[in-house]
Amino acid sequence: MLNKRTLILAAAVLALAACGQKPAATAAADTLVIAATPVPHAEILEVVRPILAKEGVKLDVKVFNDYVQPNLQVAQKQLDVNYFQTAPYLDEFNKARGTNLVKVVGVHIEPIGAYSKKFKSLAELPQGASVAIPNEPSNGGRALLLLQKGGLITLKDPANPLSTLNDIVANPKGLKFKELEAATLPRVLGELDLAVINTNYVLDAGLNPAKDALILEDGNSPYVNLLVARPDNKDDPRVQKLAKALTSPEVKAFIAQKYAGAVQPAF
Repeated sequence: MLNKRTLILAAAVLALAACGQKPAATAAADTLVIAATPVPHAEILEVVRPILAKEGVKLDVKVFNDYVQPNLQVAQKQLDVNYFQTAPYLDEFNKARGTNLVKVVGVHIEPIGAYSKKFKSLAELPQGASVAIPNEPSNGGRALLLLQKGGLITLKDPANPLSTLNDIVANPKGLKFKELEAATLPRVLGELDLAVINTNYVLDAGLNPAKDALILEDGNSPYVNLLVARPDNKDDPRVQKLAKALTSPEVKAFIAQKYAGAVQPAF
């Protein structure tokens, strides 16, 4: 025999159905939870949110200030997808952590740049100048490639995106390198002579890459920022709707207007 509580719950579900509303469990199934870093990723997702709402998908954005937890939490199924990283970083993370995260779609490029509060050109850097780069393999190697492009160093393999400090074969100015967490670089910029900083952190600190960088990657950068999922959910209709929205004309126009070249569409 059904007890009173069961009858009340059943009546509530029937009432919702009669009003054309979905029970809470069904509504939750239409929510997509995504991890993103604040700028520009979370800002771009605010443009995407109403597009997805029209498609029946509620976007729940969780903002992170590091590059590790967004991947770990997607891999552990605490979150559905993330949007913050490049393919070289994703590959290295999967290899180091034993995860199997996958690309869904490429969205934009954030040219990495070198910044200084003390000097206005790379040529002004003195002998023994202090230079900071990100302390993880993908962005560290990317930083070294940029410094090589600027004529400050020479690498053993000039095209290796995972070059390390041990791969520097020429350092005419005797630069003294520090490897620091990427998110901290804008905060310690005044204590250094030069720092190579990811654009998302630069924008978050109120700097303008087009004006403030002493050297900047060009538009041919292979470091496209990706929407990333797991193999088991990459073809989920909600994820595919998000991928389509992220590469929509609305997003392209927003990127061009908002970031004025500091962020570039990759579609």
